[in-house]
Amino acid sequence: MLKEKPQLSPEMLVPRLGETLVTAGRITEEALQKALAHQAERNAAGDSVLLGQALLELHLIDRTSLDDAVTEQIIQLRAALQTANRTLDRRIRERTEDLQLALQRLSELGEMKANFVANISHELRTPLTHIKGYLELLGTESLGVLTEEQRHAVQVSQKAAGKLEKLIEDLLTFSQTSRGEISLRQQAIDVRGLAARALKNISGKAAEAGVDVQLQAAEQLPRVHGDREKILWALTQLLDNAVKFTPSGGHVVLGLRPESTNLVTVSVRDTGIGIPDKSLQHIFEPFRQLDGSAKRRAGGTGLGLALVRQIVEAHGSVLDVSSVEGQGTTFKFPLLVAVEGPSGTAKSRG
Repeated sequence: MLKEKPQLSPEMLVPRLGETLVTAGRITEEALQKALAHQAERNAAGDSVLLGQALLELHLIDRTSLDDAVTEQIIQLRAALQTANRTLDRRIRERTEDLQLALQRLSELGEMKANFVANISHELRTPLTHIKGYLELLGTESLGVLTEEQRHAVQVSQKAAGKLEKLIEDLLTFSQTSRGEISLRQQAIDVRGLAARALKNISGKAAEAGVDVQLQAAEQLPRVHGDREKILWALTQLLDNAVKFTPSGGHVVLGLRPESTNLVTVSVRDTGIGIPDKSLQHIFEPFRQLDGSAKRRAGGTGLGLALVRQIVEAHGSVLDVSSVEGQGTTFKFPLLVAVEGPSGTAKSRG
C-alpha cells in the first residue's frame, strides 16, 4: 500500500527555518533544540512532522509569528531567485554574443583561407603553364636533339608538372566549394560508361602499383541524374585513393548496383590497409593527413576526400565509409535514377 504523500505547505519551501527564527529573535536556541528533539521523536514514531509544527505543539511560537517568518523568508528567496535569473539571463546573452562573434570570426577566417588558396593557385598557374610549355618543346626535341638521359629527365619533369597541375586544380575547386560556388550541370548520365572512363583514368597508376582494378556492374543500368564531369572526378579520386592505400597484389572494385527503381548505389571497395576507427571521423576534413608511414609514403594534400564529399552532397546524396584496419575500406553513395523528358532534358526520379 502506497504511503500518502504529505500535503505541501509554505514551510516546506523554506530551508533552515530554525536558524532564521533564532536569528530574527522569534525563538531562542534552547527552544529550537527542544523543537528539533520533539520533531525527531515524532518522526521516529512514524509521523511526518515539520519543525514549525513541532514548535507550535510545544507552544514555543504562535501561529502568526511562524507564518510571518515563513512569509518573509519566501519573499527573500523569491527576490534572490529573481536576481539569480536576471544574472543568468545576462550571462547567457553575453555568452551568446561571444559565440556569435567567434562564429563570425571563424567564418571570416574560412573565407580568408579560401581566398588565399584561390589567389595562390591562380598565381601558380601562369608559371606552371610556361614550365609545361617548355617541357613539351624539349620533349618533342623542338629545341634540339636530346640524349637518352636528358629525355628521361624531361619525362620525369613532365610527370611532376602534371601532378602539380592536379594539386592546383584541387586547390581551386576547394576554394570554390568553400565559398559555396560549386555549380552542377545536371543531366542523364550513363553511369556504367562513366565508371569505365574512371577506371581508364586510373589504370596506369594501378598497373604501376600492381593493384588489380575491376568494374562490377550489370550490363544494363538506368541512367542517373547528375553532373557528368564532377561525378567522373569523384569516381576517379575514390579509385586513386583506393589504389594509393592498397599494397601490390591487392584488389580495388568499382561497383554499380540498382537499389530500387529510384536509386543506383556507387561503391569503391579495396583490400588495402584500412582506416583506424579513431581516424574515420577526420578523413573528410580539408588538408587533414592521417598519421602513419603509409600515408606519408602516399603523400597528397588531404583535399581529395573532402572534395568528393562536397560533390556527392551537392547532388543531394551522402558519402558513406566503412573500414576494417588491415582489411580494406569501402566508400559508397547513392545517385537518383534520371527520368528523361520529351525535350531530352532529365530530372531525378524521386
